[in-house]
Amino acid sequence: MRRLPPLHALRAFEAAARHLHFARAAAELHLTPTAISHQIRQLEEILEVKLFHRYPRPIRLSAEGEALYPVLRESFDRMADTIAGISERDTDRPLTVSVTVAFASLWLMRRLPALRSEAGMNLKVEADNRPVDLSGGDVDFAVRYALHPELGGQWLPLFEDSLIPLCAPDLLRRCPVNDDAGILRLPLIEYRWSGGAEAAPSWQRWCRAAGLTGEAPEVTQHFSEEIHAIDSALAGQGVVLASSVLAASAMTTGQLLRLSDTDLPGRTFWAVSRADHPRFAEVEHFANWARASG
Repeated sequence: MRRLPPLHALRAFEAAARHLHFARAAAELHLTPTAISHQIRQLEEILEVKLFHRYPRPIRLSAEGEALYPVLRESFDRMADTIAGISERDTDRPLTVSVTVAFASLWLMRRLPALRSEAGMNLKVEADNRPVDLSGGDVDFAVRYALHPELGGQWLPLFEDSLIPLCAPDLLRRCPVNDDAGILRLPLIEYRWSGGAEAAPSWQRWCRAAGLTGEAPEVTQHFSEEIHAIDSALAGQGVVLASSVLAASAMTTGQLLRLSDTDLPGRTFWAVSRADHPRFAEVEHFANWARASG
């Protein structure tokens, strides 16, 4: 039986030796620099040698580190090549994407036939409003809504979003609107927002953006999900501040009408995956197709 140090400590040392920088190794392995330093010290204690000269800066390998590094580098490269070869045999399976319920229903599902015919891609859709952990499991990538890329993973921008007032043509025929103030006389719809109060698509924020003063607008319907709020607007029950991306199809078909040029800034839709994912090229292919399809 082979007696080897812990694999995580060997990986930490190999990455730090390759970069000669603990912070860059930490970013690659989705760890903190403190964790990298701790794992390397653990390895040094097991081997009873110093692998790095830490002072003076920058760090450099000791004689023992110089001997160990090329062996580990070659071993990890060979493992990566073998695993990639095994994974390539699995490229016929659908690419699994995690999306919110609203994005699945209002944007993605109706485009799946075109995605197959135009891009030659087959997706398995996991619709859940809870963000998934992309570091493991069966999900290959996710579509996320954020201002900026977060640490870890590769973030590919898809669409810039804005939040705009929309209603069904039937409601507008019954209750004509001539200006922004007139919108507030219609039934107003809101939904729960999980992205922070400062960015919530509330009618109070919209009034400030439109330069309307006075009492806070009265909201007549509240929903827990954005998709239900948009469905309510489609049914002619009121006006909703909806995502311009998610409502694009309904606007194109005339099911929803934009009532004002005043909008609220939204966030960006991103395709997010591990940068080292063996099928990352397919995620890029999806992102390129999605941007072109609008």
